[in-house]
Amino acid sequence: MYIYTKIKREKKTIKKDIFYKSVPKRASEKIIIGVNKENSTANAFVTSVGVSGSRLYSLFNITHFFSLVLMRLMEPLGIAPETVEIRTLTRWAEVPVQHRYTDYSNSLGEANHFTDCPFPSQNSINRKIALWTGDISVLQVDAVVNPTNETMNDNSSTCQKIFSRAGPALNIEIDNDIKECKTGEVRVTQAHNLPARFIIHTVGPIYNVKYQTAAQNTLHCCYRNVLQKAREMGLRTVALPVINSVHRNYPPDAGAHVAIRTIRRFLEQYNDSFVCIVLVLEPCDLGIYQILLPLYFPRNYEEQENACWQLPSDIGGPDGEPLLPDRQIRIIDNPQHTLHSDETIELSSQLDTSLNLGEHAFTQMQGDLDRQRLLGERPLTDPIADIMIKQMQQKERYERLLRRAKMEDLTEVSGIGCLYQSGVDRQGRPVVVFVGKWFPATKINLDKALLYLIQLLDPIVKGDYVIAYFHTLTTNNNYPSFRWLREVYDVLPYKYKKNLKHFYIIHPTFWTKMMTWWFTTFMAPAIKQKVHNLPGVEYLYEVMPPDQLEIPAYITEYDMTINGIRYYQPIQSPDSLT
Repeated sequence: MYIYTKIKREKKTIKKDIFYKSVPKRASEKIIIGVNKENSTANAFVTSVGVSGSRLYSLFNITHFFSLVLMRLMEPLGIAPETVEIRTLTRWAEVPVQHRYTDYSNSLGEANHFTDCPFPSQNSINRKIALWTGDISVLQVDAVVNPTNETMNDNSSTCQKIFSRAGPALNIEIDNDIKECKTGEVRVTQAHNLPARFIIHTVGPIYNVKYQTAAQNTLHCCYRNVLQKAREMGLRTVALPVINSVHRNYPPDAGAHVAIRTIRRFLEQYNDSFVCIVLVLEPCDLGIYQILLPLYFPRNYEEQENACWQLPSDIGGPDGEPLLPDRQIRIIDNPQHTLHSDETIELSSQLDTSLNLGEHAFTQMQGDLDRQRLLGERPLTDPIADIMIKQMQQKERYERLLRRAKMEDLTEVSGIGCLYQSGVDRQGRPVVVFVGKWFPATKINLDKALLYLIQLLDPIVKGDYVIAYFHTLTTNNNYPSFRWLREVYDVLPYKYKKNLKHFYIIHPTFWTKMMTWWFTTFMAPAIKQKVHNLPGVEYLYEVMPPDQLEIPAYITEYDMTINGIRYYQPIQSPDSLT
């Protein structure tokens, strides 16, 4: 049996007392299912809305339609949908140990991987984990995690349960505000009709044997970013399903290792951030997690000892991230150890020459210079080699920071608005503005501040650029230490100093001028001649048009208070500034 309806030319208006659900038909059409709840009897209708004129549709099976009707009619009668509170769930610390573990201590053959268990038994951590194999949409938590795809329309059972109960408002919020989510990233929406407060969306990786390492790193980032976002938002209870999926070819057991150890490491670092993390599992995943959880969350001494034998040799880094020993060797920071005589073959003694070419280092016979440079066996009186190695180390360090800047979430720094690009000067060079008063040096994470600086400036410093620093109304809380400034200066490569054409300090104080002179003289002499102190904003108009300068209103008001209006007279030779 089917419901038939015709399109009406006049526009339909859906009132607040009408529940509606949009079902995609075409790009220009949508189907609206409605239930009028003005009286106790259901007054149901189906309307097809489009722009193609009057058409006749045979669309919905009556069984599916009335299931939606009955679901909505239950609420006005006081029968609320099922919800499950966290306090009713059994914590992992309370789950009885059902297996008797084998004693491997007297066994012959391969030794255990670990002498001491890397994941010792901690009851405070075990009480923060719970297993749940039911419907994720009924859990009454602060946040529900939705593993989805890049376009936020995944058809997995978990995703469909969340969207079905959250209602059409979730689709509307995603279409208007989110639109997409990249692999490894997270997006947050309201939970709408769910008993939770928020939904944290994330996209798991597609597994390929050729790119196994990339998939493991991405999956780790998914779990880590979800927990980090929940911590930043103050969400104490989280329903966390399995993010990796067999539909994306990810092996369930390999994904479980990454998930469990990432959660364990995060709870070790931020134990007070969560009350409970509910692992929402499908029946096919439950057995895997029941076997692996005792290895990473041992509940007693027997499980802890068993973990030393059963844990894989690769247990990740401090955050649970996968470690790559081969890459660690390639980027190792100049290891210093001595070669034994039987480890090397001395070739220089076989290559003596009778020609007297001089005493310069370049004319002396050397051994394997690449081996010396790598292993620290270079001559002590080789300043050129020292400079080259130092430059290589600085380059590697900057590239690592640049990769981190592109991967990490730096919204806590970018949201301050103290550093941004503001137009170009009269020669077309980009102008970077730094507002000193808005930089909370004593409260902000300075490591992330450095990463944001690199993220913003790296594409700009490929050519000439200018920096304008506004010292207006700053206090001691806005001044970072000289040690940090020197570290930043040393980390930034040569192109930052070379392509910086001018560094303007607006509204400097006597103390600022003195410390700037000291810093540029003894720490940063390469930019000393590029620093200019300007007593007012209008002096900048000599080098950049006013419409290219975007600064906070308080700076303009302060400038008018101390300098007045139109106080600057153009100088005869503007080349002094440009």
